[in-house]
This record gives sequence, structure tokens and C-alpha cells, in this order.
Amino acid sequence: MEDNQRSRFSKICVFCGSHSGHREVFSDAAIELGNELVKRKIDLVYGGGSVGLMGLISRRVHEGGFNVLGIIPKALMPVEISGETVGEVRVVADMHERKAAMAQEAEAFIALPGGYGTMEELLEMITWSQLGIHKKTVGLLNVDGYYNNLLALFDTGEYTPSHKHVASHESWKVEELAAYPGQESKPQ
Repeated sequence: MEDNQRSRFSKICVFCGSHSGHREVFSDAAIELGNELVKRKIDLVYGGGSVGLMGLISRRVHEGGFNVLGIIPKALMPVEISGETVGEVRVVADMHERKAAMAQEAEAFIALPGGYGTMEELLEMITWSQLGIHKKTVGLLNVDGYYNNLLALFDTGEYTPSHKHVASHESWKVEELAAYPGQESKPQ
């Protein structure tokens, strides 16, 4: 695909931390993914924070000239917003409403490293895919092996049939997400 061509996706939701993490490689990955979204002309849907990995990727996509939609529960505003945000910020009542709005707005999901909130959002979207609530691809940006243990848990088959609902990559090319088998790229 040429660098100036539009992706199959017009909006991707990125789950990521409100902290940058303890390794610089996480921040680098957020900026790299932001660059990839800009290159592919993809708008960003994310958790609405201005700090941590959320702040890095949202600023990068916004600086690149693309739409940024942050969806944040009112209770998290004092924690995840420090200073000015970029793009549109939609304040919702709670985490349930946040995830529903993210799922409605995005055509696919990518998880960068993050904490409990990122894991919870990621696992809910995987579950919704497994249950047929949506047919959107869920991807993991497995930065420096961050998600290895989670993928190993899925591989055991003790708790889930498989992680066939998850596309995992060490380095990300957004078009690999679009090519992931059995998934649709248009909103459901």
C-alpha cells in the first residue's frame, strides 16, 4: 500500500495506559502507532486522557491532522486529564458507557501496554467478539513481549477456546489488522 493511500479503516480505537510505563519502548510504540495512523489516514478513538500513552498517541494523531475522539468517564477526568486535551472529548457517566461508545465509534481495536483499565477494555472487546456482539478485529501491539503471558494463558485453552479473536504483532502495520482472517472492518 502506498503511504498516501487511505486504509480500510477510517477510525481505530486504541486502548492504552494513562501512564507511560517504566520502559521508554512503550512511549516509543505509542508515538510509532500514532505515526502509522496518520500515515494511513486513520482517525483515533481513545480513552480521553491527556497523560501517559493516551496523551502521546492523541497528540501525535491530532498534530498529523486527523480527528481524535476521547471518551472519558466523568470520575476519571481529574486523574487522566492534566492540562489541555486535543480533539473532541466526550464525557460519559461510567466505564460501561465509555466502552459502549468506543465500540460504536471504532471499526477495530488495538491495545498498547497499559494497566488494569487497558486490560479490562481489551478483554471486554475480545469477549464481545467471541460472543458475536461485534465482528471487529482486536489487535495487541505486543511491545517488548508485554502481552506474552496473556497470550500464553489463552494458548492453554483452560479458560478460552483460543485467542483466535486476537491479532498479535510485535511491530505494527495497520493493514495487517485489516487482513486478519474472519473479521470485518466496517462498524457493526
